[in-house]
Amino acid sequence: MQFLITGGAGFVGSALVRRLVALGHDVRVLDDLSAGDPSRLPENVTFSRGDVNDVPRLWTLLQGVDCVYHLAARVSVPESVRYPRDYNAANVGGTVSVMEAMRDVGVGRLVFASSGAIYGNQKQQPMTESLSPDPRSPYAVSKLAAEYYIHTIGRLWNVETVSLRVFNAYGPGQQLPAAHPPVIPQFMHQVIGNGSVVIHGNGMQSRDFVYIDDVVNALVRAATAPNVDRRVINVGSGVETTINGVARLIGEVTNREPHLLHVADQNAGVLRMCADLTLAKDLLSYQPKVFLEEGLRYVLNGDPRFAAQREITPTQEPGSG
Repeated sequence: MQFLITGGAGFVGSALVRRLVALGHDVRVLDDLSAGDPSRLPENVTFSRGDVNDVPRLWTLLQGVDCVYHLAARVSVPESVRYPRDYNAANVGGTVSVMEAMRDVGVGRLVFASSGAIYGNQKQQPMTESLSPDPRSPYAVSKLAAEYYIHTIGRLWNVETVSLRVFNAYGPGQQLPAAHPPVIPQFMHQVIGNGSVVIHGNGMQSRDFVYIDDVVNALVRAATAPNVDRRVINVGSGVETTINGVARLIGEVTNREPHLLHVADQNAGVLRMCADLTLAKDLLSYQPKVFLEEGLRYVLNGDPRFAAQREITPTQEPGSG
């Protein structure tokens, strides 16, 4: 099959590219490199640097494509609070541009990388896809709006669409930006370096951390699965872990004692997040294979940044700090 992956040089996108190439598929990538790195991509991938709102470029890249993976997005919740217009333009406008170009060229299926952030605070845990969304940030709103757009205009234009609500993905090579870094690489960096692990709130808020290989498994299956048109499907581990628990577990796998610093006056986000995976199992035969402790060990041993950090930081036995 021939695929176009928008945002294909990012963390999730590049992992998906490598898997599809290994399976023998032809892959094209469009990425503006605002958060991506083309060095992550195999040499035999067609890479184009550009914006998903550039419809003429999309027309060219979509020729002969069987399925589009739309992963391009801005993804920082705190940043979206400051710049909601930019998030709307990239995440909503960009999605509509991709759909318009697919309609014009005649591409039949789109797999959209959505987000568990759409659910917001819910009393029911694990969260099923039938729950009413309660987005708490412009980022979450943009993902929800994009879902509505692709499913509505997909029906109007005869394009099959499926949205995968990915929860907190992690794995080796995840970006660690200076502003608003993801939890796991940030905590790993702080614990290995014997620094303070800054936790907003009391740390009892929970998340569903899903390993990158499991996310890719779901994405690959969504490209050809039957009976998924206009469906929304959770992709997570199905396990709820508190932020304090993540820090403690990273301490165990790194053989360090984490120094926790709770910042009570910061927004800790939604209280609980855990994915119900019933629909993913039924429609995608999805079953997570890597759970958090094992996944953290893969991050520790498979990410050169942390290997180098361990070499220059003296090992500290648990309880010695």
